[in-house]
Formats: sequence, structure tokens, C-alpha cells
Amino acid sequence: MASTLKINTLTGVTTAGSIAVTGEGNNTTTNLQQGLCKAWVDYDLNGTASLDDSFNFGSITDNGTGDATLTFSNSFSNANFAIATAYHNQSANKADLKLYDNTTTGRLASFARLRKFEDGSLTDSDINLATFFGDLA
Repeated sequence: MASTLKINTLTGVTTAGSIAVTGEGNNTTTNLQQGLCKAWVDYDLNGTASLDDSFNFGSITDNGTGDATLTFSNSFSNANFAIATAYHNQSANKADLKLYDNTTTGRLASFARLRKFEDGSLTDSDINLATFFGDLA
């Protein structure tokens, strides 16, 4: 018999911010909070820079061709977070979207600076995607 659980808040019993989830094989656990994406973004640098859609981002700054600073709504506790990126490649040439600089005073990461390269040169793109995993402050 299927059932539905409807709640507004999950809180760990031992540690309020820690909930273990049993894995597929029933013999391992995963910390729920550690496995969640803490921020994601779809942004455009063609013309006027814009956040097309996002979670946990407050603003974007266009630093020039192919170079953007994205400010988190809720900062990470340090600059040691993981990022996965993707982009719309406007040509058949090799392109990379790279984290350029994410450190701030006190190692609190309040922004991510991403730069997009095609054939070694910075270039604007209309579709730039990134997901961030780590500990929020």
C-alpha cells in the first residue's frame, strides 16, 4: 500500500542539521544535507548580462567578454565547494566554462566568478549553466 508523507520541515534527532538516508543496498547511509545542490544557475552574457533562472543567486555582474561574477543569496561557509558547469558552444571549437576566482576575505565564498573560453579566447554565450555543492554558512 502506497502512502504520502506531507511535512514542512525535516530535522535530525541527534543533530538538527544532519539526516542520514539509507542507500540502495540497505547497508550504507548518505547525509541528506551534504548531497543536496546548494546553488544552480542558468545565465546569459550575450547583450545585457542576466540570470535566466537560478536558485540561491542574487545578482550577476558582467566583467567583460565571457567573464561574469555571480553573487550567492546565501554564502558558502568557505571557498571549498564543488562546481559542475556547462555552456552553449556557439561554434564547433573547443570551449570551457571555468571557475576563475571564488575566494573572499575570511574564506567565506559569497560569489563565484566564471569565465567562458572558446579556442583559448574569452567569449560570450547565451546559455551558461553551473551547479554548486558544499556547505552553506
